[in-house]
Amino acid sequence: MVSNFRQREILEIAREKGKVTVDGLAELYDVTVQTIRRDLAELSESGRLERVHGGAVMPSGVVNIIYEERRRLNEAGKKAIAVRCAESIPHGASVFMNIGTSTEAVARELLDHENLLVVTNNLNIANILATNQSCEIILAGGVLRRADSGIVGGLTVEMVKQFKFDYSVLGCSAIDTDGDLLDFDGQEIMVSSTAIQRSRKVMIVADHLKFQRKAPLTICSLRDVDVFYTDGKLPKSLMEDCAGWGTEVEIAEPAGLRGRKAT
Repeated sequence: MVSNFRQREILEIAREKGKVTVDGLAELYDVTVQTIRRDLAELSESGRLERVHGGAVMPSGVVNIIYEERRRLNEAGKKAIAVRCAESIPHGASVFMNIGTSTEAVARELLDHENLLVVTNNLNIANILATNQSCEIILAGGVLRRADSGIVGGLTVEMVKQFKFDYSVLGCSAIDTDGDLLDFDGQEIMVSSTAIQRSRKVMIVADHLKFQRKAPLTICSLRDVDVFYTDGKLPKSLMEDCAGWGTEVEIAEPAGLRGRKAT
């Protein structure tokens, strides 16, 4: 297989699974580990992957992954999380939803809900829910962030302050091992923090890949969250912390299986 075609496929695998291993790729393509290491080195040098011990992961750090790339990461896991989260939101509820591919997945699962009031700073969510004729959609005004169709800034914060939501459904860019939820944009964090303060119940939707990523700014801690929806087991120490904080953890399995409450 020509190297550039193999590298394209390696990127697709990394997008789906969040990471790739040298040994696994060498076996898959029946080539030497040295050949795979060269592929990963080239992908790393171009910024498309980030090298780690034994393989590579999707890049993160102080700059977020391109939005279209994020959409393609772990789509099955995000859908499973979204289904479980949407099941917990009753008809007639008021909901705030922030920027992110996981919250967009939840929006798709709310299309059959009736009489929702959804406030969002995410143009993508507004467009998704526009087909739900019984859903009232309010866009929180502010500065358009073209990279992901988010709306941020002081005006957005002031508008969110006017509401008292039944639920907030929030995503994040990364999760630290101590339970801190992380993001890249201070303006977006102000919006999410305000929504947390103005909500009766706070729901976080984030797949297991968020534990493999880093971001520089803190939104809040899982201690400030009512329910955390994810698609993989948490580290034992963090599970114990969540139990002590009273944070409910719901693990949703892909392939259409219902979520189960973690114990």
